[in-house]
Amino acid sequence: MEEFIRHSHSTGNNIHHFQWCTKYRFSMLRNRKFAEYCKDILHMTASRHGIKILELAVMPDHIHMIVQIPSDISQSRAVQLLKGASSYELFRTVPNFRLRYPKGSFWSKGNFKDSVGRITTDTAQRYVRDQQSNLNYFGNCGL
Repeated sequence: MEEFIRHSHSTGNNIHHFQWCTKYRFSMLRNRKFAEYCKDILHMTASRHGIKILELAVMPDHIHMIVQIPSDISQSRAVQLLKGASSYELFRTVPNFRLRYPKGSFWSKGNFKDSVGRITTDTAQRYVRDQQSNLNYFGNCGL
């Protein structure tokens, strides 16, 4: 059984599986350098906002994350923070991405969010970790 996070007036876990895709599902992160840079940005943004990344897989055209978010941040807000910061930093440091996305949206509008309450955290982490090896595309990002 997992340990609960204790706060002054609440106790529990707030663990979620997030997934989002690049706009038009272009494989913009197939270059290892860009994928690693995206990982670094996501880790930096997460720590800035108190989000703990338990597992992260950067695929050529989408991201999978298992995260533990603070109780005062909603799922939607957490995804907004992570997508927004990574898009901004990727465009800032890799200006050629603007050639593919001249209107400024690196990520698609849709995303997948689910609480990891129905399965164990280990199962969710294994699923995300295995994305690297089998390139199994989960979900529909054309929301």
